[in-house]
Amino acid sequence: MANTQNNWASQCEANVCNPKEGVGGSPTKAHPHSTAVRFDFSKPAEPAGKTRSSPFDLHLAHTHAPPPYMADFLEDKRPAKLERAFLVGVQTNDMKDGEGAELLLELTELVENLRLTVARTELVNLRRATPALLLGTGKAKELVEQAKADGADVIVFDEALSPAQQRNWENLSGLAVIDRQEVILEIFADRAHTREATLQVALARMQYSLPRLTRAWTHLSRQRGKGGLGGEGETQLENDRRTVRDRITHLKAELRSVVLQRSVQRTKRQRVPIPTCAIVGYTNAGKSTLLNSLTGAHVLAADKLFATLDPTTRQLVLRGNQKLLVTDTVGFIRRLPHGLVEAFKATLEEVIVADFLIHVLDVSNPNFEEHHKTTLSVLGELGAGDQTIVTVFNKTDLADAAMLQRAHRLVPDALLVSAHTKAGLDTLEARCVELIADSLAETELVIPHSRYDVVARLHKLGHIHEQEHEDDGVHIKGRFPATQAGFFAPFVVKK
Repeated sequence: MANTQNNWASQCEANVCNPKEGVGGSPTKAHPHSTAVRFDFSKPAEPAGKTRSSPFDLHLAHTHAPPPYMADFLEDKRPAKLERAFLVGVQTNDMKDGEGAELLLELTELVENLRLTVARTELVNLRRATPALLLGTGKAKELVEQAKADGADVIVFDEALSPAQQRNWENLSGLAVIDRQEVILEIFADRAHTREATLQVALARMQYSLPRLTRAWTHLSRQRGKGGLGGEGETQLENDRRTVRDRITHLKAELRSVVLQRSVQRTKRQRVPIPTCAIVGYTNAGKSTLLNSLTGAHVLAADKLFATLDPTTRQLVLRGNQKLLVTDTVGFIRRLPHGLVEAFKATLEEVIVADFLIHVLDVSNPNFEEHHKTTLSVLGELGAGDQTIVTVFNKTDLADAAMLQRAHRLVPDALLVSAHTKAGLDTLEARCVELIADSLAETELVIPHSRYDVVARLHKLGHIHEQEHEDDGVHIKGRFPATQAGFFAPFVVKK
């Protein structure tokens, strides 16, 4: 039995933990209006008569163990393909004027990234939320009628819905109903390619789906017996919940190994102490393009949300042969699901341990003030709120004078650059040199001519701003890490 469980855990990523499959598959024929855990936003329906394999079928092929079915909704026939979305935004009293409309525009872009057609967007003024439907019953019925008239097959809320509210909306409308969090999770699942990103997204999806399992049930009274002992067994829903919790436990264990692996890699880098910085910012602000322009890397840089999920580190050689490791990180967004932040902490550790951060903002975006606020909030949630930050307004080639003035008022000492045209990058590199120099101790050394190996290593370790060849040796003035004082201490000039 132990071997079976271990085998089951080892198949977790490839099978049930794959975020592109999700936990619950697609709605079954028995429950045409249930959304289970996720929908198919891209794959066409399979030919009639062909049964779609569930992740658990793959598991059984490997283990030959008793099936850990998560109830009938895993016995999928054909995926429900969603094509037209009806978007609902909310403007509450505690939001500033126009904020609801801005968020609705952002939701539109998010939904379009799922290759869905936006049939209509509706902004609702909400004075007081109701526990059953968020909105009033009359307004809810009006929106359902409009969604059906527009031919929509999914209603997407910009506001977070509770599991009960989602069920109530689906019962009222007979349509699929999701919220902003689920849309973001779907996009992350679509972008996840590496094992690390796959595990992180799968964990966030399962934690989001756990309280929503009842969305796939209309027969909650169905129970399993206790064999020959008689009496009532646990409901299949309870069994499903236990199965998902087991998956979550295994995913967390896998992610702990990822954290350990990253720690080992970081320790190896720190043996030769090269300063590090992390590029952070709102999604689609141009972080990957900036990394490519600075370092000559060829990281994927696309004009779409969350193009980068995995951190990418490249070396930048600055003035005076000073080396800097620059890491591109996943982008942030308003109302980013807390579960995703928690799941991606293994990746975002690069932000916490960096010597300083480069905060990139898209100055051509009219909402960059909110983007600035969101990024700082997420950094605070990660425990990186006190990090040294260089604020960079990117895409200046697309901005007008009024936008640049707004940027200056928001962050007076920010840098203006264009990663696309490379304008202003020399100023950014100079700022990086200054920050590195400030973190190092000013030292004057005399190296014998017989020890040019020491001179070479000093160029790698720190920032040399003066070097002269004299009769008694090589005179060097520069800044070097205090952690390497034991190496260069014999050559320090005593004053």
